[in-house]
Amino acid sequence: MPGRRPERLGEQIREEVSQIILGELNDPRIGFVTVTDVEVSSDLRNARVFVSILGNDEEVARSLGALKAAAGFIRWHLGQSLNLRHLPELHFAHDKTARTATRIEEILKEEGYKAQTRESDHASSNASDGSGPGEPDQ
Repeated sequence: MPGRRPERLGEQIREEVSQIILGELNDPRIGFVTVTDVEVSSDLRNARVFVSILGNDEEVARSLGALKAAAGFIRWHLGQSLNLRHLPELHFAHDKTARTATRIEEILKEEGYKAQTRESDHASSNASDGSGPGEPDQ
């Protein structure tokens, strides 16, 4: 069991990388980026930085490419704020959780609308044939 050190380090890296992206990076290719999670390997040599990026697929790809290009710069700033003998290599990955959640919400709304439409159609057909709720069909 590797312990909690990778988790603690991941949380520190998440906070610091968020601040570095907000305050130090001036790359116009980077859009609205949020660091959502950091997974540090058990040997502390690699860190996968998950980012949520707003925009279409082209903007997401552009922002992710810019972050990957700036990984050395971000790592250098990270070294200034964290007192570690060896800093993990940073690997940026797109976190699609927000996009997936939005799509699930859209599907649920569509299905809710369809269910309401079916219920109102069913209620109107019952009213037109004279049988109401609770009245047996003859």
